[in-house]
Amino acid sequence: MMLFGGAVCAVASYGLLSKGFSNPSAGRERAAPIVDDFNTGGWRVYDYHGGLEGSTKNVYYPVTWEEKGGVNDSGYVWGDDSRWRIDTPESPHSILAFIIYRSWLKKGPVDLRNARLSVHFRGDKLDLKGSRVYFWALSNKLGTRWHMKAKPLAVPEGGWSERQVIVLEPDEKLWNRSWSRYPNTPASLDEVLRECESYGFSFLGFNGEVTGKFAMDELVIEPAAKP
Repeated sequence: MMLFGGAVCAVASYGLLSKGFSNPSAGRERAAPIVDDFNTGGWRVYDYHGGLEGSTKNVYYPVTWEEKGGVNDSGYVWGDDSRWRIDTPESPHSILAFIIYRSWLKKGPVDLRNARLSVHFRGDKLDLKGSRVYFWALSNKLGTRWHMKAKPLAVPEGGWSERQVIVLEPDEKLWNRSWSRYPNTPASLDEVLRECESYGFSFLGFNGEVTGKFAMDELVIEPAAKP
């Protein structure tokens, strides 16, 4: 086991396209899929203000990496309540349990409009306090975050979920704008997904601090084909 806050991400096919992902259509350009088998790093856990009231400092703790025990006994990552904290400027309040910035990987923004995402989750003594897990996307440049509220993701207790697949449709009826640095001029969902600089998974809808261990493995994001 090791804390894992490095800045390397695997970007390759890894054969995972055969597990619920379509191949690029003939005559259409498709960016390379973003494949994270969690044998490399980049992911962190967000602790809003580090517990210091009035602080504006963002605190990011490294996730913990396990060499074995993931899907098909692969490496995987996990975080727990010793590292996350409720992000009160968000509406509704959120806990950004897993977060990554493209800049940490020395990469630019990615277009996530209509991208297909798949992931496996696991909880161990995870008390969600009535919350659900959702994917979110952020444009730091535009200062706006959106959560995909229409597609909550399952976190089974004590075992890995099946591969969960969602399509990141740029339809604002399916999402909730949870935060904007510029509340009078927030960015649209299309703008945020088109130039996404950060993304991850959060807890929303809790009635208290979520506690326990939250694990993730085999995250794949396949950008949509372009004409």
